[in-house]
Parts: sequence; structure tokens; C-alpha cells
Amino acid sequence: MKEILIISGKGGTGKTSVTSSIAALCENKIMADADVDAADLYLVLQPSIIETHEFYGSKKAIIDSEKCTHCRLCIQTCRFDAINNFQVDPVLCEGCGVCYHICPRNAVSMKDNLSGHWYISDTPYGTLVHAKLGTAEENSGKLVAEVLRSAKEMAEQQEAPYIIIDGPPGIGCPVISALSDADMVLIVTEPTASSLHDLQRLLELIANFKVDVSVCINKYDLSEEQSRNIEYFCYDQGIPVIGKIPFDKNVINAIAHGIPPVKYGGPAALAIKDIWEIMKNKIDSE
Repeated sequence: MKEILIISGKGGTGKTSVTSSIAALCENKIMADADVDAADLYLVLQPSIIETHEFYGSKKAIIDSEKCTHCRLCIQTCRFDAINNFQVDPVLCEGCGVCYHICPRNAVSMKDNLSGHWYISDTPYGTLVHAKLGTAEENSGKLVAEVLRSAKEMAEQQEAPYIIIDGPPGIGCPVISALSDADMVLIVTEPTASSLHDLQRLLELIANFKVDVSVCINKYDLSEEQSRNIEYFCYDQGIPVIGKIPFDKNVINAIAHGIPPVKYGGPAALAIKDIWEIMKNKIDSE
């Protein structure tokens, strides 16, 4: 089983469009959406939910009014102003536990908090494991790990040789969680100065993992000068640029119709097919 992770240094580069297309091209695979903070892979894969699971990613403080003597220690020490009238606001509470430890009457307890849900769904392209983190909830890295754990189990059950993962953007905890067991990483970037900067930061992070890395430039023809700058940078770093995807209005139409761009056709679809062939040949030869 090989885990193929598609990520980007920033949001809006077209990562999910590329991921959905690769997922549609790849046969006998499990798909996973690890972008749990803003999941959108389901928009083009049309999932039908089979299983729903609760995710408890953090704890929240609760004050027992019968034990509380209104000493105000919890209010004075809460740095998030989450306690008012000796009641805890679950939205403001960060679950740090200071009030729990400082209360002289043991009136505060820490309870598991329902932080979101994760799902196993059937799609026209295979099984998809995805999730939705609740508003303002924490521990998205932990939820990513849960999604990937389930995807591995599904891959073992179905004897699928690939797991195609739509990774989170940026360089934070969710990305680190997604990178932990990846066999191949494809970075989707775009020809802008900010994308090049974020690509540099992302490659610095990936250098801490033993993983095969490639880059593709989406909408490269919007600024061929910036595209060349990205190619020069990647060449200096020893990172192959395995594809350049042109700007193509067919991609917009495909997303509007809720299908992967590669199924809609057009120049971008052809470029993504070539990228997948290079990735498949590389990973199958290892």
C-alpha cells in the first residue's frame, strides 16, 4: 500500500482539483480528505455517507454549581475569559485545565468535547474517508490522524494498493500529521511570489521526512516568468517539476458541475493525466 499525498504551501492553488482528478484516474484505491478544517473534496466526488463517527478532540471545563462556593479563583485565573457568572462558555474555553487544578472545592471537571465528525462514504470513484471539524474547534492534526488511520484500514480490507490523500494547506500540525506515513508527496503551487515563498517553507518542513517529493505548477501560463522562477528554485533544490497545468476554464465548469476536472476534459485534464502517469510509474518502480 502506497500513500500519495497532494499538498500545497497555501490555499487556493487548485490542490483539490488536482487531487480529485488523480483520484478519478487511479484505479483500486482509497481516497482520504485530510483537509479537515475546510474539507471540500466531497464537492466533486459526490459521496454517499455509509458510516458517521464522532470525534472527541479536546476537553472543556464544567463547573458544578452545587460544589462551587463562588470564590472567583477560576474567573481570576482564566486567561481566555471563558467563565462568566460561574458558568463556562464552551466556545471560549480552550480546555487548558487551569480552573480544574486551582479550584479548592473540586467543583470543576474536564469533560470530553464533541469536536467534529468523520465519515466513510461511497463515491462513483471509490471509497472516501473524510471529516468535518466543528466551528472554532482544536486538534485538527488529531482528526487528520483518525481519517488516515481509517483510510489505511479500508485499504487493507479492500486490498487497495493506493491511498490518495487531499492534504491540508500550509505547514502546521495537520500537514505534519498527514506527512507522517506518506510515500510520495505532490506539491501543487501556482506562479506567484507568495506561492514560491510558501513552497520554500513547505520544502523545509518536508526535509524532515523521508519521502519522495515532486512539484507541479498550476495555471503556469498566467505568469510564465514566475513559473520559471519556481522551476529554477526547484532545480537548485533537486526537486523535480513533473508537470505544468495551463489555466483552463474547463476546470471551472467541471467544479460547477461537481465532477473532477479530468472527467470534463480540456488542456488542464490532459496535463493532469500526464502528471499521474509520471507519479504512477515512479511509485510502481520503487
